[in-house]
Amino acid sequence: MKLRKVTAASAAVFALALTATACGGDDGNDSGSSSSGGGEKIKIGIKYDQPGLGLKTPDGYTGFDVDVATYVAKELGYEPDQIEWIETKSADRENALARGDVKLIAATYSITDERKEKVDFAGPYLLAHQDLLVQKDADITEATDLNDKKLCSVTGSTSAQNVKNDFAPDAQLTNRGGYSECLSALQNGQVDALTTDDSILAGYAAQDAYKGKFKLAGLKLSNENYGIGVKKGDTETVNKVNEALEKMVSDGAWQKAVDDNFGPADYKNERAPKVGQIVK
Repeated sequence: MKLRKVTAASAAVFALALTATACGGDDGNDSGSSSSGGGEKIKIGIKYDQPGLGLKTPDGYTGFDVDVATYVAKELGYEPDQIEWIETKSADRENALARGDVKLIAATYSITDERKEKVDFAGPYLLAHQDLLVQKDADITEATDLNDKKLCSVTGSTSAQNVKNDFAPDAQLTNRGGYSECLSALQNGQVDALTTDDSILAGYAAQDAYKGKFKLAGLKLSNENYGIGVKKGDTETVNKVNEALEKMVSDGAWQKAVDDNFGPADYKNERAPKVGQIVK
């Protein structure tokens, strides 16, 4: 009899625990499927190594992409401390969304027809261009000026080759492992110019160590429409992110983010693009 009483009591406790679990829900540590926040977290993919855009520092995360994503998350119902920043390298962006590793990606993610077959995009939120970074007193004003000069880009990038193919066939191409290495070479006079997106160049040039030493040539060698990547088919999230981006532009927060992150490099940014308008 005593054994049956103990078993019954245990069963009652177990049943109560099950009820509490069912009512309480999970801890919400996922990619943030809810748009209302409410204690959940949202996982957002960014770059960790691009000053001015997405940079991980001992004090947190900084950059234009980070500021845009933080604003968007706020409009979706998430406070900054509910954002989990996930490093998302260029080659893994589509897979990260498909796997559900992240809810959004804001990582210098140019909208292209090829990528739109695999993911959906909100935006664009920035129109960038391939450009040249040169020393402050350099007389390089056109891509054709790079004939017989040394042009640096990172290993695996097609930017420098595009310049050689389309503008300066006699340019001497040199590759480095990262943009910081190209900057050091530019500073030391080992190369004459560095090429990639102007937003990326401006972010590097705005670092304290390089302020006032470099300038952007101001060329528009390509159009790069940066969008926020969303899992294919998630139209609801795309629409909400687009609304947030439009609000960010209208209330001045977008321009403030541009000034804060690119201002020291004298970046001549384009006006905020209209949502859904892709510049070819």
